[in-house]
Amino acid sequence: MNITNDSQEIFNAVRSNNVDEVKKQIEEGTFIDITNEKGFTPLILATYHGYLELSQMLLKQGAKIDHQDDSGNTALMGVCFKGNEEVVSLLLKYGADVNIKNLNGGTALMFAAMFGHLNIVKSIVAAGAQLRERDLRGLSAIDLAAQQGNQDMADLISQLSEKY
Repeated sequence: MNITNDSQEIFNAVRSNNVDEVKKQIEEGTFIDITNEKGFTPLILATYHGYLELSQMLLKQGAKIDHQDDSGNTALMGVCFKGNEEVVSLLLKYGADVNIKNLNGGTALMFAAMFGHLNIVKSIVAAGAQLRERDLRGLSAIDLAAQQGNQDMADLISQLSEKY
C-alpha cells in the first residue's frame, strides 16, 4: 500500500521518534507496512534512524521485517550501513534475513563490511550471512572492505570464511 496525503502522519511521527503517535496511527487503522515514495516502511525508517524503542514497538505490532524498499534494501541493510549495533541485534532477534540481496546484489554483510562495522559483521555472520556472495559488479564483502582501505575488515571476513 502506497502513501497518501492522509497517511503522511505516520511517517512524520516516525521521523520525530514519537512512539505513542505511531502506535496511535496503527491502532486507528494506518497500515503498519505502508510505504512512502521510496518504498520505505515505518520500520525501515525507524531502524535507519536508530530508534530502538520505536523499532521494537513496530516489530511487536507485526511490521514485516524483511520488506524491501524500491532499491531492494531492507531495514537490516540500512542499519548495517549506519552501524547501530543495538538495532541490528533487535532485527536479528526478530529473525531478519541476513542474505537478502538488493537490486544491485548487495547484502547486509556487504554494507557492514564496506563501512567498517566490525561487531555487526560478526553478528550477522553468526546469524548465517553468506560470506562468499558477490554483488552485480562481482564484488564480495572482502572486496568492498578492501576498496575502502579497511584491510583489517577484509582479513576478518577472510578468517570467518574459513570458520563458517
